[in-house]
Order: sequence, then C-alpha cells, then structure tokens
Amino acid sequence: MKRLFLCAAMLVGAMCADAQTKDGGIDSDMLSRIRQGYVASLEQKAIKNALASNSIATLAINSENLTMCDTHFSHRVETKGITDQKSSGRCWLFTGLNVLRAKMITKHNLPSFEFSQNYCSFYDLLEKSNLFLQAIIDTRDLPLDDRKVDWLLRNPIGDGGQFTGVSNLIMKYGVVPKSVMPETYQSNNTSQMATILKLKLREWALELRELKPAKAKERKEAMLTETYRILVECLGVPPTEFEWARYDKSGNLVSKKSYTPKSFYDEFVGEDLEKNYVMIMNDPSREYGKVYEIEYDRHVYDGENWLYINLPIERVKEMAIASIKDNTAMYFSCDVGKFIDRTKGTLDLANLDYSSLFRTDFPMDKKQRIQTYASGSSHAMTLIAVDLDEEGKPKKWMVENSWGAASGYQGNLIMTDEWFNEYMFRVVVEKQYVPADVLKMLEQKPILLPAWDPMFSPEE
Repeated sequence: MKRLFLCAAMLVGAMCADAQTKDGGIDSDMLSRIRQGYVASLEQKAIKNALASNSIATLAINSENLTMCDTHFSHRVETKGITDQKSSGRCWLFTGLNVLRAKMITKHNLPSFEFSQNYCSFYDLLEKSNLFLQAIIDTRDLPLDDRKVDWLLRNPIGDGGQFTGVSNLIMKYGVVPKSVMPETYQSNNTSQMATILKLKLREWALELRELKPAKAKERKEAMLTETYRILVECLGVPPTEFEWARYDKSGNLVSKKSYTPKSFYDEFVGEDLEKNYVMIMNDPSREYGKVYEIEYDRHVYDGENWLYINLPIERVKEMAIASIKDNTAMYFSCDVGKFIDRTKGTLDLANLDYSSLFRTDFPMDKKQRIQTYASGSSHAMTLIAVDLDEEGKPKKWMVENSWGAASGYQGNLIMTDEWFNEYMFRVVVEKQYVPADVLKMLEQKPILLPAWDPMFSPEE
C-alpha cells in the first residue's frame, strides 16, 4: 500500500512537472489557431510566390520614391577623390584619414592626396594585440567565465574601430603617404589574417593566465614579436623614414625631402588629435547632457577609452552645420544598412516599404530600437555637406563613403534629414565648433559603460 501511494505520488508529481514544463509552449490547439493566420488568399499567395524568388529588399522598394533626389547642397566641404576600404572593416580609419586628407589638400594646395591606411592598420593591429594580451594579464585572477574575461576572449582583435583609434594611433606613430606603404591583398581582405591572429591571441591568453607577473611581461613581448612578424608578412614593413616629393595643383615640384612618419604629420597636419576633437552622440536610450566612457573601447592600451557627450539630435545638427559651413569635414557614424538604396546612393525612410509588403506596422522609435538591439552604429563615413532651407533648417545631408567611386552617388551617400534623425548616432567635431555649454560638460566625471554594451560594437 505504501509502495502504491508512493508510485501514485510520483505519477502526480511527474504530471505536474510535465504541465509546468509545457506551460507557455505551443500546444496543438494554439498551433491550430496560429495556422489560421495564413488562409492562402490570392494576396497571400502572390506575396509568397514573389518572396520565393526575390529578396525582401527588392520587393519592399517603394515605387513612389524611385526618382533621384535633388543633389544640390547649399553648403559643401571641398574634398577630392573617393577611397575604397575593399573587404575590410576599416571604415573608421578611412573616415578619420579622409577628414585629415581634405584639410591637407586645401592647406597645401595639393592636386590630390591619400594617406596610407595600411601603415595605420599595421600599428592598429599590433596595438590591439598588446591591448588584449595586457588585459588578459590584468584579469588573470578572474575566472574564465567572468563577464569581462569572456568578452575579451570573444573579441581578441578585429579591424573595426572608432575615432579614438585614429587619434591615439596617429599621435603615437604619425602617418605616411599611400605611395610609401600601399595596400596589400591582406590589408584589403582582412578576414583570414584576423582569423590567424585571433587563434594565436586566444592560445597565448591561456598561457598568460598561468604565469606570474614578471614572466607574463616577458612572454607578452615575445608574443608581440611574433605578431609583428606575421603583420610584416601580411602588410609589409612600416617605414621609419622615407622621401616624398610634393607637387602643387599645376604639377610643379614644390619640395622633395626625407621624413619620419611623425615629422611628416607634424609638417603637413600638425593638429593634436587627442585634445582638439569632441565625440558627440545621439542616444535617446540614455540621459542627455552626460559624459560616457566605454571600458576597453580603445585601440592602444596606454591610450584613451572612448569618451562622448550624449545630446539631443538638434544640438548635434547645430555643431555639424557650423563645421560644414566652415569647410571642415567630420567623422560621422550611423546605422548605414537601414533604408539604403545602394544604386541611387540614398538613405531615405521612403526608400523601402516593409509595412505594405508584410501588411504589418513597425512602430518602434529610435530609443526602443537601441534598447532591443534593433539598431546601432555600424559604419563610419565623412560628413561633408548639408542642404539648408530658407530658415536655415537642414533638408538633407551628404557623406563621403569609403566603398569606392562606383558606389552610391559618385562614391557618396545622400541622406534625408528624417533619416538622419533616426539612424545617425555620432559625429566627432573640432572644439571650435562646440558651444561653451557643451564643452563644460566635459568637466563631469564620465559614466563608465561596459565594453559589451550593444551601442558600442566597432564600426566597420
């Protein structure tokens, strides 16, 4: 009798557990009701047939917005030439160097010019390797499943980044003309090189976690020596001295001198990139008027974490317009994949009509998209133009992209002001264009955000 009672109790318990396990699942009755959502109407059949052999982006094209927008801009920064990052994630670097390139061409009356992205990429990857290895040493007492250690091992290195990489790397290593250190296959196609570097760094991470501090420091240097060799074999030897001939717009030789990368930068650019620029963010999911810092979001271990001021979109526009009016381009980043027409080269909320295609609304605003991982900054470009109406309000904007001259509108992308509001996230502005009340915000103690915050994945 006792055994019978025990078996019955176990059966009841199992049934309860089963009921609890299934609660919230899709049972047969629910599935039957769900299936009624598709009744094979003529409309549903037509759309199903179309989706079977066409991309969603193609079918969502808004036929009422096919014409090219007006390409006139009331204010435009003088720039020359379009760069191409090829199959790499270096948009942040191309953008930062394009900002400096525009200044250099104007300042020194050059016919054209391009900095070597490969030279900066070399030291970027070397510095990121050191950043990772030293972070592993710093966190060796934490368990492997600690959130910070886990994030480091998931993200040992990559060629994406942001503006602090531009400023810290150039101030430390200088720059060289592209002719001095041109691109290689690996610099233009970085995925396989990155795979090799990640594999080595993760292997070394496990080793460093087992070493005492003095030995770890010694081994880290040996690891970086091996990293340097791999980078040289992939990207070439970064020059420490070179000769460069400067010509004016008429083709006349102005000078021919020897330079180091630092002396070249000092002579032809000469700005303190670490002190002269402010990163401005529009992130409505966080409090405005505050300064934020991103842990480990830097390229150089002894450099600066990403620091930005969060402001309403109208304040961002105010500074961007002031910079463009003064013929000064800006580092700009956004969620470039949203509502893009690559053929026309436009970013316009009216380009694609997903609601009509799927007969449902997509009502989330910018704040909600950020909070739910539906949107975030993915790509950096150079903000070069704005079209203002009679009242001085922006109607559209233009960025110089780094996808080659054949992409978009003559290598550029034109965005409506409405798109700018929804999918623009940050600009980097010279301090001379930043109002005093905004500069004063930099006196705040920054709010530290974790490296894994969804808004701060590297721009590629």
